[in-house]
Amino acid sequence: MLNPNIGKLITNTENRYRLVIDIAHTARKISAKAEEKGEIIIEKPVSIAIDKLASEI
Repeated sequence: MLNPNIGKLITNTENRYRLVIDIAHTARKISAKAEEKGEIIIEKPVSIAIDKLASEI
């Protein structure tokens, strides 16, 4: 997904600050899993986390 709308992302969270925390937490999980497996991530973990949260809506 390319640049999901913040309005769509914020519908499942209390406010923007909670959304940022959720994205950061998810990005850290993605990064840790990739490092654990020895994978190289081409796309940034934050972008992957935003796409993941947008797809859950």
